[in-house]
Amino acid sequence: MRLGGQVFLIEKNPENWALALKEAGFRATTCPINGDEDIIELEDYLTMAHRHDILISEVGAWSNPISRNKETRRKAIAYCIKRLKLAELIGAQCCVNIAGSRGEQWDGPDPDNFNDETFELIVETTREIIDAVKPERTVFALEMMPWIFPDSADSYLSLVKAIDRKGFGVHFDPVNIISSPRIYYRNGDMIRDFFAKLGPYIRNCHAKDILLRGKLTVHLDEVQPGQGNLDYRTFLTELNKLQPDTTLIIEHLSTNEEYRQAAGYISRIASELKIQL
Repeated sequence: MRLGGQVFLIEKNPENWALALKEAGFRATTCPINGDEDIIELEDYLTMAHRHDILISEVGAWSNPISRNKETRRKAIAYCIKRLKLAELIGAQCCVNIAGSRGEQWDGPDPDNFNDETFELIVETTREIIDAVKPERTVFALEMMPWIFPDSADSYLSLVKAIDRKGFGVHFDPVNIISSPRIYYRNGDMIRDFFAKLGPYIRNCHAKDILLRGKLTVHLDEVQPGQGNLDYRTFLTELNKLQPDTTLIIEHLSTNEEYRQAAGYISRIASELKIQL
C-alpha cells in the first residue's frame, strides 16, 4: 500500500510540492489543483509526481447531489461530473464524494436519509454522474457517513449491486461509521467484515482515529492517528492484502507537524507488522 497525506507550503509549485511530500515520507496524496484556472499546471504536477513516485490518488467532489433544493442538486451533479473528468484525466484511484443529505446541512443528518426513496435517489444520481463520464482509468466512490447510505459494509455492497456500473468503486473510512460504543470497542471486527465483503472494490482509504469520551449520552471525537482506539493493526493487515498501490490518505490535520506525527505512528505499526508503505 501507499501512505499519503498533505503538506502545507507558503508558496506551492509542482517541484516544492513533490519534494515536500517525498521528505514527509508520503507516496500518495490528494489532487493538488482545483481544476479551474490552475488546470494549466496539471501537466507539471503530474510530471513531478511521476518523477518522485507519488500517486495522486483521489479527487474530492464534496457537494450535495441529493439536495431537496433543485438548483443545489443540479450544481452539485455538474460539479461531481467535472471532478470525475479531472480524476479520469489524472488517472486517480477515485473521485470521491459523500452521498449528500436530504437535510439543510449538506453532510448532516435528516429523518429521510435512510428511507428507500433516498437509497434509490443515490443510485440514480450516481449512475447519472458515472454515465456522463464513462471513466476507464478511475472510479466514482462514496465516502461512508454515519447518517446516510452507505453507512455499513452491507449498505455499501447493496449500493454496488444496485448502481451496477464498472465506474463505481469503494472508498473506505472506518472512523466515519464507528457510531456506537459497541462498534468502537470491536472496530477490528467491523474492519475485517468490510474488507471481506468489499475488498475487490476498494480503491483508497482515509486514515484518522476516534476517541470515546466518558460523557453522556455518547461522545465520539475524531482525533489524530495514534490518539484514539482505531485498530490500525487490523486496518493495515487487511489493506496490505489489496493491490500494492492502494492508498491510505491521512486527513483533517492542520499542520505539517501533525501529519508527521500521524505518519510516524502508522509507519511504526506497519513496521511491527513488516508491511511496506
